[in-house]
Amino acid sequence: MPALSNLKTQYNMTTSALQKERAKYQPKVPKTLKGVVKIKEGAPTQSVADQNDIKKLFPNTYGMPVVTFEAGSEKKQYSPVNVGVILSGGQAPGGHNVIAGIFDGIKDMNPGSRLYGFILGPGGLIDHKYMELTGDIIDQYRNTGGFDIIGSGRTKLETKEQFDKGLEILKELNIKALVIIGGDDSNTNACVLAEYYAQIGAGVQVIGCPKTIDGDLKNDWIETSFGFDTACKVYSEVIGNIQRDCNSARKYWHFIKLMGRSASHIALECALQVQPNVCIISEEVEAKNQSLDDIINYIAGVVARRAEDGNNFGTVLIPEGLIEFVPAMKRLITELNDFLAHHDSEFKMIKKSEQCTYIKRKLSRENSELYASLPETVARQLTLDRDPHGNVQVSLIETEKLLAEMVGNRLAEWAEEGKYVGKFATQVHFFGYEGRCAAPSNYDADYCYSLGYTAAGLISEGKTGYMSSVRNTTAPAAEWIAGGVPITMMMNMERRHGEMKPVIQKALVKLDGAPFKTFAANREAWAVNTDYVYPGPIQYFGPSDVCDQPTKTLQIERCKKS
Repeated sequence: MPALSNLKTQYNMTTSALQKERAKYQPKVPKTLKGVVKIKEGAPTQSVADQNDIKKLFPNTYGMPVVTFEAGSEKKQYSPVNVGVILSGGQAPGGHNVIAGIFDGIKDMNPGSRLYGFILGPGGLIDHKYMELTGDIIDQYRNTGGFDIIGSGRTKLETKEQFDKGLEILKELNIKALVIIGGDDSNTNACVLAEYYAQIGAGVQVIGCPKTIDGDLKNDWIETSFGFDTACKVYSEVIGNIQRDCNSARKYWHFIKLMGRSASHIALECALQVQPNVCIISEEVEAKNQSLDDIINYIAGVVARRAEDGNNFGTVLIPEGLIEFVPAMKRLITELNDFLAHHDSEFKMIKKSEQCTYIKRKLSRENSELYASLPETVARQLTLDRDPHGNVQVSLIETEKLLAEMVGNRLAEWAEEGKYVGKFATQVHFFGYEGRCAAPSNYDADYCYSLGYTAAGLISEGKTGYMSSVRNTTAPAAEWIAGGVPITMMMNMERRHGEMKPVIQKALVKLDGAPFKTFAANREAWAVNTDYVYPGPIQYFGPSDVCDQPTKTLQIERCKKS
């Protein structure tokens, strides 16, 4: 950990002109978070599914009410409070503003409050690695992208030994509340930690904040996860640039894979922004029980139709997790995950040249035949090390190359049969890390700061096991609704590492939802025509309808015209 003086010098030496301007930006917040505030509690809640199982696992934090903040009349006196903060999982634009919101919130309640950041994620809590986040440090990171203020990590908080080790440093620093900023798995861990500390009477509150560019942490109370807005705008800018190039050279089909391992929200949002020729939605593939061959035929059909008009170019958007949604592939990956969860050590002892043969012998007949039919590179990628949650790392599977190659082969077959006359050359891209640490859009800068300030408010009210919630975000920021949602309300039971575990239910693209229906109503025209939209870079300065608008997805869901 660098000395603070060195950190400040390094920052000043590397500050861009945009960073200096963004540092001056004052995030807009709900009016109910400023001035005198009171809390309003709703009715008791229950989990989204598996109510009996979740209630048994979380007896101390289950059934709590949704809470909202409202303008109050009686000013309260707050004692100083020490708060810890953890950035958990993959980065997302706006994380620094969440921390700034927490800092300003606890300082506004009592200037004697202090904020501590645990270094490199949950591992910092367990290993007792931390730093105090003072005003000088916080001010350097306001409205900036990345998680570099304290770093992030993917250590899972799941054992009593970890909880007790973390409690040692929390007690030593007199920390009364811990804020975990993360996605569905990280917030699941926050819920488990809150339950344990409540059970043993540790006197430590735990609050979560919804983070993930994938956009799959959302429900009626969490409109969107932070970072999704910015990441989609970054990707859409680059896709738009590619489409402009594509429309200029008129000789390439661009296959573009986009982040989003468990849901297609990013691909759908980018499609709504740029109007590509093809966008595959994983959830539709699964619902229609489509095979890999069906997907290839669809894309090849669009290519052939455009070729008839002399347009031998186009764009194809592919969600990162597509492979897992092809029903036959999903069954194969599920069996692979379960097998490797129980035989990982044995598998790693096998020579790499013999691993594919070994796997084929261990799988069921149907899955073994499918595995054997895959290109060797894809077969190997399916057996790479799992992520900390036991899932295949789909970002390492080069789906864009697989589809481009298979579409080319199909078109060659059609050409021999006289069904296709055209030229087919491809370029492949994967946009992932480019969007995770971008400077946050005005929307994410405002939203994240409000989430952090709301987390401070939940702490001041003694809440634990809650996720910070800010709603009504298609309205002007002053009208946003701040409050908290019990994390148990979002949970269900899912199979992880071969066992049933409580986790926050992922929000997939709803095929009966307005955003998908909007896309579906236009995709045939986009396929044949060249109706590209070029969004350009994120706008930070200018009219509100240019700079402050949320995603197309959110606007369509909330029936607000863009």
